[in-house]
Amino acid sequence: MEDFTKRQETADRKSPFEKKIEKKEKTGIEKALKLVICIAVIILVGELAMLLLINPCLPLSKVEVAGMPDLDKKVVLETAGITDKTSYITVNPRTLERRLKTLLEVESAKVTKRFPDSVRISLEPRAAIAMSFGMIEGKAYPFFFDKQGLVFMVGNGDRKKPAPLSIPIISGVLGDAPFLGMRLPGVFAGLLANLELLRQTSPELLAAISEVQVSRNVYDGYDLILYPVHNRVKVRIGTELNEQMLRYIMLVLDVCASRGAKIEEIDFRTGTASYTIKEASSG
Repeated sequence: MEDFTKRQETADRKSPFEKKIEKKEKTGIEKALKLVICIAVIILVGELAMLLLINPCLPLSKVEVAGMPDLDKKVVLETAGITDKTSYITVNPRTLERRLKTLLEVESAKVTKRFPDSVRISLEPRAAIAMSFGMIEGKAYPFFFDKQGLVFMVGNGDRKKPAPLSIPIISGVLGDAPFLGMRLPGVFAGLLANLELLRQTSPELLAAISEVQVSRNVYDGYDLILYPVHNRVKVRIGTELNEQMLRYIMLVLDVCASRGAKIEEIDFRTGTASYTIKEASSG
């Protein structure tokens, strides 16, 4: 208490000149602090303006394309309509997605904007559930189609990736003049749905069939003739191709093979198997 009293007395004894100097020093410090604060505020406002107002209007700094590495990025950007002048603020994700789905090999597309100056494009490729062979200018080419019957690739396309061969061949569905982008007739919608279900639930059974032949009948319907991978017996069924039917077919084929039966064709259209025996060759 005494020390405080002494300091107060000393301060009271200062001359007016000394007090004026001290006041000027305090004023200078306050001005300097105010100047620093103003500069910091200006810099902060400038950075915010750059981030919120200017960067989104500048050309995109990064466009990432994911999901289909074999698809040329240049083709993707051209289809989406992204150029070196496209900015964050001008990108409409829904519009770009609609454009990208016009690429036959693209099943779906998702465009995500990343503030303030980048975009990510995620692509999902179409999956081939079967293939068929067709003629183009006198040459045979494989035509690959998806679960909707869309022919989205002919041959290997322009990609270095080999064509998917671990899928069944379907013959008798393309017609005389097949082309890229065509759709199979609606009469085959049930067959395509069955193949897609088998692809998802029982791929091992689907892999046991090398070819599915469509045999048209006079009433605009059709039967299916199956050619197993490890058996030369033809298997004729109706239009319903499912897991239960395939397991029954494989069981019958195994029984016939174990008995050494010389069978040319097995008909399952009535629900029970009927056989056609191979005729003995003369000589």
